[in-house]
Amino acid sequence: MKQIGIYISLMSLLLTLGEEDMDKNKKKLTSLQLEVTQNCATEPPFNNKYWDNKEPGIYVDIVSGEPLFCSKHQYDSGSGWPSFYQPLEKKDLKLSDDYDLGYKRVEVKAEKSNSHLGHVFDDGPKETGERYCINSASLKFIHKNDMQQLGYKNLMYLFDDKK
Repeated sequence: MKQIGIYISLMSLLLTLGEEDMDKNKKKLTSLQLEVTQNCATEPPFNNKYWDNKEPGIYVDIVSGEPLFCSKHQYDSGSGWPSFYQPLEKKDLKLSDDYDLGYKRVEVKAEKSNSHLGHVFDDGPKETGERYCINSASLKFIHKNDMQQLGYKNLMYLFDDKK
């Protein structure tokens, strides 16, 4: 029983540390990043940081640092926002119905931080048929050349050309 209590205490501490880091990160966000991630706003199309990014790398949640998307899955949807046909891991995203515009859309949030990312639609390319239309303001791009140094070494396999 004592071990279970120690385990629960340790897990609570780790969760609190993660929340403290996310709170610190939120304080560093611009007003647009805060509006998008915390209030479900949408940034302007074709006038955002990553809508036409062609560099190799990964996109992480700007609040938690959780890796969400890879540039290898990015494509030009013509929408003016970064679009991906799949996330790195579906379990890292929360999907829910959104009727704010008077019709059904599927909102995408980051599982770890609960930050609003954008929406997913079923008009994507043939690989999955999905289009994750994501606000640049909710993401931070980590260039392939910086991934190892910034703690994302485990995802370098995504850029292994031998596959």
